[in-house]
Amino acid sequence: MESLMIELQSMYGDHHVLEVRRILSEIPGMQSIFASSCFHVVEIQYDPAQVDPETIKSKLAEAGYLDELPVPSETGVPVYGTEDTDTFFRHTTAYEQTRQTVSFSQRINYSGRPLWPCPGLGPLKKTNGGNGHA
Repeated sequence: MESLMIELQSMYGDHHVLEVRRILSEIPGMQSIFASSCFHVVEIQYDPAQVDPETIKSKLAEAGYLDELPVPSETGVPVYGTEDTDTFFRHTTAYEQTRQTVSFSQRINYSGRPLWPCPGLGPLKKTNGGNGHA
């Protein structure tokens, strides 16, 4: 048996741990799978005669777990009337009627996936037989 440790930045919750374990357990030659959403890492013991590290990584990449987790950040520079689509800006407004209440809003022009990607969460696939759960 050989060991392989892979860093998975997109594995940040227990539901991801379950999905990563499911994906990896379907690959022939897997001996043990230790996944931690706290440390964003999975450690695998596998039989090199049945599977190679590239196959393991490609299965995780296919599910979106090898991607960096995109987090929008602000520049800290005030912007007035600019429609820059590559940078996130927070707009602050204070109204006389509300006195000491300040509100913040942020327009996100994101044309990719809706919201941020969450590997392992998606529509259930209907299987033949059984109770219809994947």
